[in-house]
Amino acid sequence: MSAMRLYVGNIPFKATEDELRELFSQAGEVLNVKLIEDAATGRLRGFGFVEMASEEDGKKAIEMFNGKQLMDRSIVVNEAKPQEKRRTGGGFKPRGGYSDKRGDRR
Repeated sequence: MSAMRLYVGNIPFKATEDELRELFSQAGEVLNVKLIEDAATGRLRGFGFVEMASEEDGKKAIEMFNGKQLMDRSIVVNEAKPQEKRRTGGGFKPRGGYSDKRGDRR
């Protein structure tokens, strides 16, 4: 029995991780809840992740809560896709053209 990670979207900005944990615990054991914040402002971005203890609990949660009203919004719940590797580094690469010593493009 393996855990299942769920993506939860369209979460009201007033919602808390505890409220999500309480809601999803109706479908089974919740291992972890993470609401995503904007790095610059610290404000919630309206989505997060809920990790259910088993695939069975995860599927039950999707069935129970996808499209369900939470506060004033209809939330989206589905299986989270694996996180893509982020590109790191890489500097500015000019596209074609020629520039003189002053940096003017010709």
